[in-house]
Amino acid sequence: MIVEALASNGLKPSDLKILIPHQANLRIAQFVQQKLQLRDDQVHNNIQKYGNTTAASVPIALCEAWQDGKIKEGDLVCLAAFGSGFTWASALIRW
Repeated sequence: MIVEALASNGLKPSDLKILIPHQANLRIAQFVQQKLQLRDDQVHNNIQKYGNTTAASVPIALCEAWQDGKIKEGDLVCLAAFGSGFTWASALIRW
């Protein structure tokens, strides 16, 4: 989903300033980070702080990353979520 969103816009994972993944499972987020070859500073995880906040996890993490100064004007941000029943979605945002 993330790769497809990037490719359809002529971008690659290294173009991302930050990935905000669904905060359901840290191991899954780390696996995605590894597969996309993203640095630690390119992925925002907060599951250790709040646990799984279900549908609110991406907006909470996005707001937190912005408040922490990890996102600036013009940055490319990817939001990615998944759910039960093999559902998933992603969005690219030019901040």
